[in-house]
Amino acid sequence: MSSDDPMLAVEATAGDVVLISVRGSLDGWSGCDGLARAAQGEAKRTVVDSSGLTFADSAALHALLHGRRKHTATGMPLVLAGPLHTTVHRLFEITGTREASRFVDSVEQARTC
Repeated sequence: MSSDDPMLAVEATAGDVVLISVRGSLDGWSGCDGLARAAQGEAKRTVVDSSGLTFADSAALHALLHGRRKHTATGMPLVLAGPLHTTVHRLFEITGTREASRFVDSVEQARTC
């Protein structure tokens, strides 16, 4: 799995984990396809490293929620790793979607939770 998006890096890591690193400002992000493909792969979990993400809009939120639904349907965990930037954390809080996803403080925690 790979990406041509400079804000997104996708890699398979040891332990059957797909690590998707996002950074910068995700406004108008269409990452739904990448997250959905990760749910259908051979890995045992997908980790989204959100620690470098400074801003996300409703399109980014939609991509994450769509990816979560695809992962739930296949029984594969999707974990968002932080720490989250204040503006990103606020997006989840004000939209009431914080409880819809699994959040942990670091990629290391996400690999094993």
